[in-house]
This record gives sequence, structure tokens and C-alpha cells, in this order.
Amino acid sequence: MEIKATWYGRSAFLIEIDTFRILTDPYLKDNPDAKIDPDEIIADLVLVSHGHYDHVGDAVEIANRCNAPILTNPEICHWLTEKGSKTTLPIYISGKRDFPFGSVKAVAAAHGSSMPDGTYGGIALGFVIHVNDGKRIYFAGDTGLFGDMSLIGEEGIDIAMLPIGDIYVMGKAEAVRAIKLLEPKKVIPMHYTPSLALDGWKREIQQYTNVEALILNIGDEVLIASDMTELV
Repeated sequence: MEIKATWYGRSAFLIEIDTFRILTDPYLKDNPDAKIDPDEIIADLVLVSHGHYDHVGDAVEIANRCNAPILTNPEICHWLTEKGSKTTLPIYISGKRDFPFGSVKAVAAAHGSSMPDGTYGGIALGFVIHVNDGKRIYFAGDTGLFGDMSLIGEEGIDIAMLPIGDIYVMGKAEAVRAIKLLEPKKVIPMHYTPSLALDGWKREIQQYTNVEALILNIGDEVLIASDMTELV
């Protein structure tokens, strides 16, 4: 089974599991760092971690065009439906929904979740993508460090996508602590200013853990095969 991930900036990834495409937190049109137009995206499922504008982004537009459901918490589902979303799938912490590639489980995230217009957006979520071949991908959404990341790590995480930008989410030091709790095989940083220097952070991870840090530029695609990972 072939798995690829493309980073579009902030927390927007396209995760391709064979021919199934999962889009996360698609903040593209108003993101000055994004290099792709929402109209260019094809998705079969959209994950929205919480209600902030830079995560809801272009979810309704892309999902409706692609006839893809949006998986998120019930409060955001209700808000998105009022904004014209055709299909939403509500989920909350520890809930799981099945898909052709496997399943998606909702997990906790330590963050707020108000909607772009200020209405209540429920609680923030992360997601663990369970692939039929046994791989596990943890998309943390926006979060600070919290001790129950060790429970998420018990899922057996292959790839962890973690925010590292500080102020509103974990910074680099806290992300290293998160990695020690999660014990993934590989980590991809997200939600940071592209100019942030990460060489020292990568060296620290290599020095204190057995985790491989994959530093992507916006637009980079990473191919994850059964026994190898490479940029393409």
C-alpha cells in the first residue's frame, strides 16, 4: 500500500493512501504561503481539527466540489452545514469512522475552537488515521503539549504531524517532549513560519530520540512505503 503526504502550508496536508485522498485543515486561498489554489485540490475526505479560520479555510468549497464528506466535531458540522456544506460526518474524542482505506479515530487536542464568526466550535480534535496495512498517521491539529499524548502513542504511530510554531501551539522544545511521549517512527513539523530555522531542532531529535524528522518545504511531497521514506 502506497502512502504519500503533500504539505500545503500551515496544517494543510493531502494524504494519499493508494487512490484515496484525505485533506486536512485546508487553509489555502487566504494563506499567503500556500502555493496551490483550492480549485486544484481533489479530495475524498476532508478533516477539520477545530473551528479557527486558518483550519476551516476552504473546507466547504473543496468538499462540495469533490463530493467529499467533512469529518469534524458536531458543533463544527452544524456550522459548516449552515454555510452550505453538503455532507458532514460528526465525531468526538475516541470515536472512530470507517473508510475504504481503514478508519479515522478522533483524539484530544489542547486548544480552543471558536468559529470564524466567533460562535462556539466545540472542542479541538486531533486524528489518528488507521490504514488497513497497519500504518498509523497522527495528525495533531493545533495543540499544546499534554500528558495523554502517551496514550495516543500506544496506537503505534508511524508518522506524527505536529505543530511547532509556538505562541498558539507547541514550540520546538515542547514538540520534542511530545515526540518522546508519542514515540513515532517519523515526525513532520507543521503550523510554523516557513522561515523558522529547524536544523537545531532536527539535530536535537536525532540526539535524544530514535525518531526521524522530515522537514518539508511547502509543496513538498513525501512518499511513505513499507520500508522506506523519501522526498519526491
